[in-house]
Amino acid sequence: MEWDLTLIIIIIVFGFLAAFIDSVVGGGGLISTPALLAIGLPPATALGTNKLASSFGSLTSAVKFVRSGKVDLKIVGKLFPFIFIASVGGASLASFLPAAVLKPLVIVILSIVMIYTLIRKDWGSIRTYKKLSKGKAVIFVAVLLLIGFYDGFLGGGTGSFFLFALLIVGFDFLSAAGNAKVLNFASNIGALILFMILGKVDYGIGLIMAASMVAGSYAGAQFALKQGVGYVRVLFVVVTSALIIKNIYDYLQ
Repeated sequence: MEWDLTLIIIIIVFGFLAAFIDSVVGGGGLISTPALLAIGLPPATALGTNKLASSFGSLTSAVKFVRSGKVDLKIVGKLFPFIFIASVGGASLASFLPAAVLKPLVIVILSIVMIYTLIRKDWGSIRTYKKLSKGKAVIFVAVLLLIGFYDGFLGGGTGSFFLFALLIVGFDFLSAAGNAKVLNFASNIGALILFMILGKVDYGIGLIMAASMVAGSYAGAQFALKQGVGYVRVLFVVVTSALIIKNIYDYLQ
């Protein structure tokens, strides 16, 4: 691939925009992956390269949220290695099974998430989380592992799914966003390692986009912390809507 100024600008601009959104509610892949495809990367390499860049971005926003006190380190610290392993498993399966298999299910689940969020007007405005019973804790962990597996397998909407799962158990939108980014970093790293092993990462393009994503993630997390819960809720609805439309379009194609 020939390098020129236009290509570098595309990588930087779209990487920043993707990370700004992804730093709070996920969905940045809607912007960054098409940008990588547009500059000529093969689909598998575009996905692997996006994982490299987004891993830097999710780490940046995760650290920002941790420093702001919006992350429950005891909870996500225990979950981190399991999400990582689940993502590796999902990425491994992706090399054998077409991603289109999950598309209809993803559309249905995202639609349910969207409807539920719109109906529950005050949902996520305050934190009501309490220690879960053993039964609920098992279900909660199982759901998070499935999301981690899904991120390795397909990926679109992972941040939204993590956020929704945390909201269900009583986190407010802002703390849910912070915890979700740490878990999303775990799933990004797991999938990235497998893409690296398979040789599906363009390190030159990936590292340039990673630099812009670090800046975008920091700016996005900073903006979310200043604007508060209301901003995160609105962004969550907008991104989830975009994910539904994108998945329907891909499925019909």
